[in-house]
Amino acid sequence: QVQLAESGGGLVQAGKSLTLSCVVSTSIFNIDFMGWYRQVPGKQRELVASLSMSGITNFADSVKGRFTISRDNAKNTVYLQMNSLKPEDTAVYYCRSRGLQGDYWGQGTQVTVSS
Repeated sequence: QVQLAESGGGLVQAGKSLTLSCVVSTSIFNIDFMGWYRQVPGKQRELVASLSMSGITNFADSVKGRFTISRDNAKNTVYLQMNSLKPEDTAVYYCRSRGLQGDYWGQGTQVTVSS
């Protein structure tokens, strides 16, 4: 069983930055896929950013140029750096890992951006 724990969410003004962290209970060195998703009430969960084991990144169009995703294998942690935040970025952000050990999600962390 792999456990993921997100942190770093909170209330922030528009234009500011936040960094989310996702600590994984096992080594992330060989995890094929690490991703950050977000969800607002009444809407489907959407992919925000992903990072493959080979280092390939993918971003939702709405966050391109503002968000970055990175990993620290030594700390078993994946980060989501969010800059120039907008009120429409308000959501619960979830971390996901997918690999040979299975497909796992964290519990989520709330990000609220005030205008």
